[in-house]
Amino acid sequence: MIAHLQRASHTAGLLAYLYGPGERGDQGNPRLVGGDCHGAPLDLLTHAGSLPYLAHALNAPVERLGNRAPERPVWVCSVRSDPRQLDLTDAQWAEVARRVAAVTVAPGGDPDACRWIALRNQPRQVHVVATLAREDGGLHNAYRDAFRLQSECHRIATELGHLPPAPTPTESAPAPENLMPITVTIAPEPSGSVVARGGDSLAKSLLNHAGFAYANDWHGPRHRLPTSMSRDEQAAISAHAAQMLRAARYTVELDPVLDTSSAGPQRAHSLGDQVLAVTDRIRGAESGAELADALAPLLDPEQGALERVREALEAAGEQITDLADEAYQLGDRFGFASDFIIAAQSELAGEDEELRRVAVPPQERAAPLSAGVHDARSAALAASPAATRAPASLDASPSAPAAAPPAGPAGNSASRTR
Repeated sequence: MIAHLQRASHTAGLLAYLYGPGERGDQGNPRLVGGDCHGAPLDLLTHAGSLPYLAHALNAPVERLGNRAPERPVWVCSVRSDPRQLDLTDAQWAEVARRVAAVTVAPGGDPDACRWIALRNQPRQVHVVATLAREDGGLHNAYRDAFRLQSECHRIATELGHLPPAPTPTESAPAPENLMPITVTIAPEPSGSVVARGGDSLAKSLLNHAGFAYANDWHGPRHRLPTSMSRDEQAAISAHAAQMLRAARYTVELDPVLDTSSAGPQRAHSLGDQVLAVTDRIRGAESGAELADALAPLLDPEQGALERVREALEAAGEQITDLADEAYQLGDRFGFASDFIIAAQSELAGEDEELRRVAVPPQERAAPLSAGVHDARSAALAASPAATRAPASLDASPSAPAAAPPAGPAGNSASRTR
């Protein structure tokens, strides 16, 4: 079971998308399965024609905030179940949505919690939509929501029996006694060339791929690098060849002169030094825009250092399991660490836009959103008793008309969590 956490700007537009056919036409039979709007009659607001009233019922606490309302006040969590398992009933999905809300926007026993609804429009998933304004005039702190969602979804999947059983430890096959490791030696020659000796046909192919040339003369068969090549180039090619050979399970004897991996702490910690340089840029930032630019190499969702660390941890977990089935628990720990980075990426999604508004003069900031339907006055629009305790709005200016529906929930997206 996977939770995908997002933020949106317009409640009415989001609901119009969720109640519509979707971008690929795969959405149908939209229906509310649960929610809590603090007294609003949700049973009467379940049809597409009632969407403006439903949106206003959710937006009422946000409108009372006035200028203090966030630009993206809508909290959206889409929960999907394992496609290999049977779909849950609406009642079961309603319970999943209640538990998701209970660990995030609507803790149990909190009378001033955020308003939320749960609706379904596709098999094996439910959408939980909430507004971040609380009934007491405060704002929900979304920090660590992604971690709480991941933990709760894991518990729910375990209770439903959707998680696969842990692999049974098996004894690794004993290595044949007559199997001898193949050794490849790479060393410089007095003539100035670098020579690689030993190995089978695969090792020779790897050496050719690295840049060595095959020679077979009175000195015997070997692979060599020319004397015209600089020592730095020879060292780089030799280290690359050794890396490939070791990945293929060859024993490599690489001369220390050519081993760039042991060329002092400057090389050993080059990645750490690069991140340290980013940290220096962060500490020297004098505006939100400079801070966003400094963080970009870390937080870019596709090429950032955080994403590369996540990929490395995930690969390490898979490699551990491939090397030894009985070490599956250690591999799972690396997998969990990768999942935590996914959760961290979800927490920081959209941070670039928010950072660029830090330390910006108030007159340069965009006017805050004040959307909703104001001509409907019904029980759905009734203020919660807690509203009387909320501070008065700083600016009671008329609200702007509702914006056009976004392209979809992903249009105001963050990243997924597991």
